[in-house]
Amino acid sequence: MSRAEPTVFERLAPRPEAVDAALAGVEDACFWQTDVSVDRRPRLTGDHHADLAVVGGGYTGLWTAVRAKERDPGRRVVLLEARRLGWAASGRNGGFCSDSLTHGEDNGRQRWPSEYDVLERLGQENLAGIEKTVARHGMDVDLERTGELSVAVEPHQVAWLEEMAASGHGRLLSQDEVRREVASPTYLAGHQADDTALLHPVKMVRELARVAEDLGVEVLEDSPVTGLDAGPSGQVSVVTDGGTVRADRVALGTNVFPALLRRHRAFTIPVYDYAVMTEPLSAAQKDAIGWRNRQGLDDLANHFHYYRLSADDRILFGGYDAVYRFGKRVRAEHEHRPESHRKLVSHLLTTFPQLEGIRVTHRWAGAIDTSTRFCAFYALALRGRVAHAAGFTGLGVGATRFAADVMLDLLDGEETERTSLEMVRRLPVPFPPEPLASAGIQATRWALDRADHRRGRRNLWLRSLDRLGLGFDS
Repeated sequence: MSRAEPTVFERLAPRPEAVDAALAGVEDACFWQTDVSVDRRPRLTGDHHADLAVVGGGYTGLWTAVRAKERDPGRRVVLLEARRLGWAASGRNGGFCSDSLTHGEDNGRQRWPSEYDVLERLGQENLAGIEKTVARHGMDVDLERTGELSVAVEPHQVAWLEEMAASGHGRLLSQDEVRREVASPTYLAGHQADDTALLHPVKMVRELARVAEDLGVEVLEDSPVTGLDAGPSGQVSVVTDGGTVRADRVALGTNVFPALLRRHRAFTIPVYDYAVMTEPLSAAQKDAIGWRNRQGLDDLANHFHYYRLSADDRILFGGYDAVYRFGKRVRAEHEHRPESHRKLVSHLLTTFPQLEGIRVTHRWAGAIDTSTRFCAFYALALRGRVAHAAGFTGLGVGATRFAADVMLDLLDGEETERTSLEMVRRLPVPFPPEPLASAGIQATRWALDRADHRRGRRNLWLRSLDRLGLGFDS
């Protein structure tokens, strides 16, 4: 085994005083949620009837409501949100809207080699469908089809980019070429692909809710669902503390929160992801870093970063630490981890040392609904009357629309290209109970960090997970 070596973020770490200065006066709040407000909706009271009840007011639920009405305008649809629309993952993410349904080509080809080409095409059609919906309904979501630029920041990562380019997707950029695109002294090579759009996460929530209501969906907030009751009439009673919706069919989009159907709870865990946002770049700062094509950016480490420009030229910088808390608990206090935010700011200034002196205005976190296959799974319950989708593992900005169509196909009893997919028909491997879950996750995090410090070499633990189909390679 090779000796541990410092990463570029350790070799070229900025002065601690520079990090302190950047964080002075930072606000503990998600920038997207402070930038845009979403109108409040009423809570559920009394008894209602619907053809379709949707549980969850994030992207999964909102897309399901919209697609249900687009497919059948006469369908009565009610959407129930426990708190506020988009308050959780849908309002806290980086706004990367990828065409991948499988967390990248390597993960997809490894798990579903015989159907990957179909999954790739369906993902491309899904992203095109999002863009068409935005245009058709005049949705103000800051959508930009910028593509994504993956960068090598360690010598061993250059070969990985060469493999990506050899697959026929995207274009390999030399060190000089990638630095002409974005001026970072850490970049050794790049891979540019046109498979990603960027958008404003909370604007997307707001506009999906508007479109849903324009189509006739009843959207209700502050209505946490406490249970599902399948009665002899063939309807499902969706029960809240304020009332009940009796529906012919129910679609569950509850993301990282405990599934209403206990049998699905073992398939996801909450992993906390952290992000910071800078003040808007000045003209001189923009000139210093280039980035004129405004691509979304990521690097190739196991503990990777993602970053992008907002519409007003702020830099969102996120990722690296992915933190699991014992017991699968989702708690607001888990979002406050100063060491993770400080690390992100340090890595930002390593990436762009020419921005020393910039101020970080916001820091926040959110829980990712992680599955063992690193992309969404689907299930039916209660004799085909309830559909469930979750486990997007960071891909929900785009893949939730595909999930909406899958759930609607399943609930309508349709045999479609989507429902025939092995990806849709098979469930992922469940996570073990505690304390095994926590022990395994922490061992994996340690091994991934170790690989980053040993030129990407994966140890016996990671190779074993790879053979079991449980390994993760960003």
